[in-house]
Amino acid sequence: MSAASAAKAAVSLSAAAAAFITLAGCTSAGDAPRPPVPTPTGPAAAACRALYEALPERVDGQRRVTLTPGTRYAAVWGDPAIELGCGVPRPEVLTPGSEHYNPTAEAVEVDGVSWLLEKQDGGYRFTTTGREAFVRVTVPDAYRPEINALVDLADAVRGAVPEQPL
Repeated sequence: MSAASAAKAAVSLSAAAAAFITLAGCTSAGDAPRPPVPTPTGPAAAACRALYEALPERVDGQRRVTLTPGTRYAAVWGDPAIELGCGVPRPEVLTPGSEHYNPTAEAVEVDGVSWLLEKQDGGYRFTTTGREAFVRVTVPDAYRPEINALVDLADAVRGAVPEQPL
């Protein structure tokens, strides 16, 4: 292994560790807080485990990162990280009675999967709608257009997470 390859591998390992810490909800002083790895139950948990097994090795050209310790409810690709969480809570914008409820929130359908779009600083957060479990994908601006990641995830989501009306 060349010195450049070894350095790249070390950076990749550091990125993987950082991605897991971010997903686990631990942050350093300069990082924005992130939600913890989801812990779905019942049918949503079963759908999320099936999704985990069906996820592609690459999303938007980025290789999947192995999270340690492992979880069957989250996945990460690339650096900066494209993050997926399955079994996340219903987004406030889709929750009647919540402060941010918006029944006309912007959504897009990608290869048979409907996604809520939420612009964030530095990228987009997409959350499935009309599925047995809510699947959230966060895509940094580095992967413009951010929606491309959803194309790579659509088959897995459509096959593993059954449709269910909101």
